[in-house]
Amino acid sequence: MTILQSIILGVIQGLTEFLPVSSSGHLVFIQSLIKGFNQPGVLFDVVLHLGTLVAVIVYFKDRILKVSKDVKLLICIILATIPTGVIGVLFKDKFEVMFSNVKLVSISLMITGIIIFIADRIKDVNKDINMINWIDSVIIGIVQGIAIIPGISRSGSTISTGIFLKLNKKFAMEFSFLISIPAILGAMVLEVKDLTREELLNINYFAYIVGFFISAIVGYLSIKVLLNFLQKQRLYVFSIYCFVISLLMFFV
Repeated sequence: MTILQSIILGVIQGLTEFLPVSSSGHLVFIQSLIKGFNQPGVLFDVVLHLGTLVAVIVYFKDRILKVSKDVKLLICIILATIPTGVIGVLFKDKFEVMFSNVKLVSISLMITGIIIFIADRIKDVNKDINMINWIDSVIIGIVQGIAIIPGISRSGSTISTGIFLKLNKKFAMEFSFLISIPAILGAMVLEVKDLTREELLNINYFAYIVGFFISAIVGYLSIKVLLNFLQKQRLYVFSIYCFVISLLMFFV
């Protein structure tokens, strides 16, 4: 993997992580177009996600500090994390195989578009932090676990699920970002522990570091703009995009 490739993929990750369009699906698609691209497992994808995770932590640092004092929200995050972790551990190998199947990813992306389209039509969503319950948290956590499948947008599916559960859009987005923190950290641990000595020796560490910082910087710059857009605009715009990119991936 070259430095240019890591920069391109870092930019794509930073731009798409916060949109309900599946950053992992985009990474799979672009990587499939790069001749000779190679990485151990999906480690580079996880490193890019770690970069955008840093962007989330920095951007929401004040809110994250408040979480430690908000017992209810902290419990809800933990309850959402548990099913995500269980699904990730049990089905890690099966999910990783899917990262090499672009057509399967395109179908998953189509499913994401359908989910977002339906969520966009839901009305009367008014639940906030004071109204969310443990069942809501567990359901969203299960969906986040399923969203490990490339093409199923983590943010899109968890935000949509929140809306299905009557969470208001702003809180659904905030909760989606917060539960991504332990999920991405867990994915990093699972991926690193399975690396062999040979794989570790063959990694272009500088390219990984560049990709990490690019995804973090681009991700941070994107968050404010994208959050404002998501709050003011309807989600169907992203469902249309998912349908178009899905067809492009399938036939290209």
